[in-house]
Order: sequence, then structure tokens, then C-alpha cells
Amino acid sequence: MMGIGFDGVEHGSVDQDWILDVHEHHLPELFLCPQVNLLSLFEQSYAGWTLRRPYPLPSEGWGETTPKPNGTPCRWEDLKPYLEERGSNHFVRNLIRGILLVHGQEGDHTLNASNWERLNQAVIQSRQDPGFQARTLTQSGIGKIITDAYTQPTADVRPVLGKGYASVMRINAFCMGYHAEVADHNGNRAWELLGQLGGVPQTLEAYLEAIGHLVSSMASRGQVAFKHALAYDRSLSTGSASFKQASEVWGKANASPSEKALFEDFMVHFFCDLAAERDLPIQVHLGTAWIRGSHPMRLASLVEAHPGTRFLMMHLAYPWSRDLLGMAFVYRNLWIDLTWSWLLSPTHFQMALHEAIEILPDEHRMMMGGDNWHLEETVASMQCFRDLLSEVLDEKVRRAYFDRSTANRLRRRILHENAQAFFKL
Repeated sequence: MMGIGFDGVEHGSVDQDWILDVHEHHLPELFLCPQVNLLSLFEQSYAGWTLRRPYPLPSEGWGETTPKPNGTPCRWEDLKPYLEERGSNHFVRNLIRGILLVHGQEGDHTLNASNWERLNQAVIQSRQDPGFQARTLTQSGIGKIITDAYTQPTADVRPVLGKGYASVMRINAFCMGYHAEVADHNGNRAWELLGQLGGVPQTLEAYLEAIGHLVSSMASRGQVAFKHALAYDRSLSTGSASFKQASEVWGKANASPSEKALFEDFMVHFFCDLAAERDLPIQVHLGTAWIRGSHPMRLASLVEAHPGTRFLMMHLAYPWSRDLLGMAFVYRNLWIDLTWSWLLSPTHFQMALHEAIEILPDEHRMMMGGDNWHLEETVASMQCFRDLLSEVLDEKVRRAYFDRSTANRLRRRILHENAQAFFKL
């Protein structure tokens, strides 16, 4: 990273191609966890989503597909459903690539019955090496990571994960926190989080004031943005709601669905106002989740209502990438996060990236991240992105859309320069 590695150590060369990864789910409780093995990587990755999504829809319930806890012995029988039944899925292919990149030996071309035990031991042993994570990230050209540690949304992750990390504060629990017992889809309760920091607010006024104090201390915790992931809890459509209406819902144990929605709408607008006042960007999850309610156009009225708020729209809003690009052309307070979209489909991603280059009003609108839990998946994601980006830019040059110097400038901007400016790092 301009001569400095992820561990902060001088490595002697200036790499203009380093990555500022704007979105991961690297969690303190998983960092160098000694119970993580090869099976854990599959269960705690997007490969695991091919068996069971971690979030149920309102119409669903989970039964026999509960993920196995860390420390569960890895057996070939547990890996076979991924490798032999889902081996064409790109989530699976990407994770296999990462495992081989980080732990493989010469001659390892895939993960199979002849090498899985050796690779499993390599994964386990890597978590016993305190320098494993920083060293591997440096070798992969990743200079800094912004993580969404959604299990600890108000925590400073740097003492555990390292000084190469920043984080975001996920706002779901606070937007839903009209009552002490209300939790978001990750199990976070706003009243509990605020109580840990100095007392439970008794009124809506005190609640908003406590959140304001929490936001004021974000920089001291290395937190650089809000994360709006409400697409996993409700529709993204956000109506207008007054303080008076939200006050009538405050503390109500039996609030109706319409009352809950009013409170949540009020709080979303509150955070957008805070973001503009404090010059903090908001990352917004789009695309899959409660898929009927996660189309990017459902956010149009919110974006229009907060022209001074900087929104980073995530995941290319798959499968509605063109709709999002159209919005980003019209609304100049939108930026595009390419994260995760190429993991789902490299083919779709390249098509969308070609169009994004042509449509977006300037070269500062795109950035990227891995959106993974474990290092192996992140390493493969970044290598895949580099490959796909190179192919798209090379094709633009080959077709004389622009010259090589323009392609190189855009590459640097997407890999790190845009994110540095956007997050003020």
C-alpha cells in the first residue's frame, strides 16, 4: 500500500494497484478462531448460502439445515454437497480458489478427496499464527479494509482485527428500536446497545440524543460510515413520518405493523439527516434480501429528500443493475459499490461494469469490496475482481473507447482512490 503493508510495516515497493476494500464482514469473534476449519469456511461463506440462506423470509422457517458450529470436525461427507452437487455455482468456485491460493501446494488444481485432509489441517494451523491475516492481506495487495461487524455494531474492531481496519455502524437496530425487546435480524437491540454505553433512554427525545452522542464518538472507534441493511428486515420504501407519530409508537409493546413502519421511517430520515450534518456516508444494501422490497427505486424518495446525504449503493443492486445505474446518473448524491456482484455472476458483472463506465457522470463514482467473513474468500474475491476489471478495461482500450492511460487512471480510482476520498481516509 504505497510501500506499506496491511500490517503497517514498510515493504519497500510502491504499488499503485493496491486495494481499499470498502466492505467485508470480518468479525472479531472469527479472527484467528482456533475452531475454524475447512468445513467452517464453507458453512460461513456464500458457498454456504447455496444450502441455506442465513436470513429467512417472513414466509419461511429453518429446520434441519442449521449451520454446524465452529469446532465441528470436518468430514468428506460434509464437503461433498458443495463440491459434487453445487460445484458449478460461482460462490463455491470462488471459495475453492481462495482456499487453494492461501493454503494450496503446487499441483493442487481443485479441492478433492485426495487433498481435503491436508488443506483442512492447513486452515486449522493458519489460525494459530498471529501474523497470518495481516501477512496474507499484504501479499494479496489489500491495503485497508472497512468491515461491517454487524454482531457488534458499536464496537471498535481495531484492537482485535488490526490497524488496517476501519468499520461501519449498522443502524438497523436503532431504526427499529421503539421498544426494549425489539431486535433486528442479527439479534441486536437498540436499548441494550445504548444501555451498555451509559443508560437506557426513557423518552424518544432522550433516545435520539443518545444516538447523537454515539455518532459523535464514531471516529474514536474507527467507524467511518453508517450501514443501512434494512432490506433484511423490511421493505426499502421509506415514507414520511413526524416526531409526533414516532413518539406515539415509542415504548409500545404491541405496536401494529403500520406503527412499526412509521417509527422506522422516522428513524431512517433521522439517520440521513445525521449523515448530512456529520458528513458521514451511508452504505445501503440493495438487491437480494426481502427481494420483493429491495429494488433500488424504492429508495428514490429517500434520496430525493436528502440531497446533502452521500449514499453508497451496494452490490450493483443485482438483479436490477441497470435501474441503479440510471438512478446514479440522475441523483448526484449516489455512489456505486460493486461489492459482491461479481461473486454472484462474473458474466453479469462484466456487462454491468461496461455499462457503468459509460453511464456514470464521472470517474469517482465506483468502489469495491469483498463482502466476506473469512480471509480465504476475501483473497479469491479480490483476485477475481482484478481479473474481471482488467478484462473490461482491456476491451475498452482494444475497441478504442479510451486509451491506456485513461484505463489505468480509472483502475486506480476504482481500486482505492475513490474510496479514500469518499470515506476521507
